[in-house]
Amino acid sequence: MQFLLEVTMDPAQPPEERARELGRILRYWGGNLHHYALEPGDGSAVHDSSYREVGRWSITEATGTGTTGTGTTGIDGA
Repeated sequence: MQFLLEVTMDPAQPPEERARELGRILRYWGGNLHHYALEPGDGSAVHDSSYREVGRWSITEATGTGTTGTGTTGIDGA
């Protein structure tokens, strides 16, 4: 299985703000993963601190041993 996380960050934000938002997202979702079975097909939208959808996480079947995810989800963060 693969755990995939995609987050669109605003390039207009200062680097420290982008780092703060991404850190908050990682802490929040890392702390809430125990609520999910973590089976292929599981996933959820990811929101920033202003509750805007900025990405998605998902569990997929592995595409092969030792590979990394190369697909896209079409999330534009708008």
